[in-house]
Amino acid sequence: MSNDPGRGGPWHGHIHGSDGYRRMILALFAAGVATFSQLYSVQGVLPELARDLAVSEADAALAVSAATLGLAASVLFWSLLADRMGRLRTMTIAVLAAVVLGLAVPFSPGFEVLLALRFIEGLALGGIPAVALAYLSEEVSPLHSAVAAGTYISGTTLGGLAGRLVAGPLSEFVSWRLGTLVVSIMAAIAAGVFIAVAPKPRGFTPVPWRSPNRIPLWKKLWMNLHKGQLLVLYAQGFLLMGGFVAVYNYLGFRLEAAPFLIPASLASLVFIAYLSGTWSSRQSGAMVARFGRLPVLLASIGLMAAGLAVTLADYLPAIIAGLLVFTAGFFAAHSVASGWIPMLGVGGRTQAASLYNLAYYSGSSIFGWAIGLAFKAGDWPGLVVSVVSLLVLAALLALGGLHRHP
Repeated sequence: MSNDPGRGGPWHGHIHGSDGYRRMILALFAAGVATFSQLYSVQGVLPELARDLAVSEADAALAVSAATLGLAASVLFWSLLADRMGRLRTMTIAVLAAVVLGLAVPFSPGFEVLLALRFIEGLALGGIPAVALAYLSEEVSPLHSAVAAGTYISGTTLGGLAGRLVAGPLSEFVSWRLGTLVVSIMAAIAAGVFIAVAPKPRGFTPVPWRSPNRIPLWKKLWMNLHKGQLLVLYAQGFLLMGGFVAVYNYLGFRLEAAPFLIPASLASLVFIAYLSGTWSSRQSGAMVARFGRLPVLLASIGLMAAGLAVTLADYLPAIIAGLLVFTAGFFAAHSVASGWIPMLGVGGRTQAASLYNLAYYSGSSIFGWAIGLAFKAGDWPGLVVSVVSLLVLAALLALGGLHRHP
């Protein structure tokens, strides 16, 4: 069968090794970098931001939560727009808007303006994760979709890592404002790469706004919300992402306090643990092919819990080792869950993926702030107990709700 609609055959997606496949992977990798370097750049400067703007640890974390809340609020809108305007065009609009807003954030005159700009920036950033996996699943051969999805997730990990590693040291030696500005410039370059290399969509035809074949948005949402297995996957994103962001939100505060007393320029280096997520998100695709989705998901959650337990030690090498395991487990779990969504989506892949992103970033916004209260009350052990509780609940839901799906 031909993969070229122009030759009269059905479109089966770019196959591994083809020029279109390589361009797709590079484009989505760049999109992940552009999105997540901006989304999490302030996480690497939270202690400095808290001191500069005279706010508490939990309030400073709102700079992260504001952006993830905006992202969560916008994903359904972007999914609808993608159905009408096309996947690639929608993602291009989103990434350009996000870059412009990201360049404005460092010039915020006060904390309230900063939160407002971060929220609006999050609204724009929502157009990438809301559409990326649907775009990928329609343009890449199903034989390679799990590996391709893992590669996209690895781009998000490198983006998040780059944002933190660049902004963190600059926040100590110059200011958090310069650090986040440099990250936004990096994101602009990555956005340019995405726009330049992304292949033209061939697996999806936009549905006009007034088309008689158009399925109403509420109906697409209801079809996906009515499926129990999808609800369990949405819960995975909500719980796992909430715990993950909370750990990284408050880690810098822990390392700058006794007994470590590590300066921000060095404390930000622990974000190198993100590289384990870059590796594990790609490996998860191969593991799924060998062992199945549910066993890999449960094993990944177990890794998160084990790694987090190790971080209880007041010994820096143990904390770093625990973070490596915790981060690898999270991104493997996220890669499995997010790649599972399009396989189960009913009546609208972008809506199914957007609902996952809505849950995922809602968890980030809520728990990224709320677990700060547990950190304030019980220090790091209080945070660990709270996050492990979320992991146990996620594992129980997965075991009970996904065991019948191959």
